[in-house]
Amino acid sequence: MKLLFDENLSHKLAERLADVFPDSTHVRNVGMKTADDPEVWLYAVEHDFIIVSKDADMHDRSLVFGFPPKVIWIRLGNCSTRDVERLIRREVELIGRFMNDDFASFLALS
Repeated sequence: MKLLFDENLSHKLAERLADVFPDSTHVRNVGMKTADDPEVWLYAVEHDFIIVSKDADMHDRSLVFGFPPKVIWIRLGNCSTRDVERLIRREVELIGRFMNDDFASFLALS
């Protein structure tokens, strides 16, 4: 299960969560720090990533275009990187079920 962290989340999340999501990365690590949503979307499709974002636009794209890629929408508001990490760790099993669900295109976590 590979996660692609969007620009609105810390690049540190990929390394902090490497024990549970080992092949994950951040858009800046793949040369897409300033890429727009369609570019990130296409990269995720081509490289089999689930997009993790705080951006409601990614959620909207998943409703319009479906998947792949799947989208995890982080709904914590103003929070620390540690808060996001704790949320993702707490929901590892739910994320696993989401990944394997043939009908789900997005997952909102808060």
